[in-house]
Amino acid sequence: MLWYIIKLVVLLPLIGGLIWGSLKLSKHLQGRFMGQGATRSVRIVETVMLSPTLKLAVLEFHGREILVSTGRNGLTRLAEAPARPREPEVPATDPAARTSFLQTLKAMQK
Repeated sequence: MLWYIIKLVVLLPLIGGLIWGSLKLSKHLQGRFMGQGATRSVRIVETVMLSPTLKLAVLEFHGREILVSTGRNGLTRLAEAPARPREPEVPATDPAARTSFLQTLKAMQK
């Protein structure tokens, strides 16, 4: 019985440490592979959470903006429009200067 408790006390933190280390290593390597020089064809323009299981996202792909819904059943394409010209990034300190998601949806429907 004592041998079982000793193994449990030693191996449980060891396994937890290995799991934690592998997660940190995978995040580090993912950042290195997708880092500099990698051009992406898909860009997430904006997302909004509608409920804990449902999210809306605007994706930019090859000059088009695609509105998708993500949920438990996967992705569903809701609308598509030509991409708007990119605006310079507005600092996060000025929230009034950013366009809201509803304004973006209304502009896409026109």
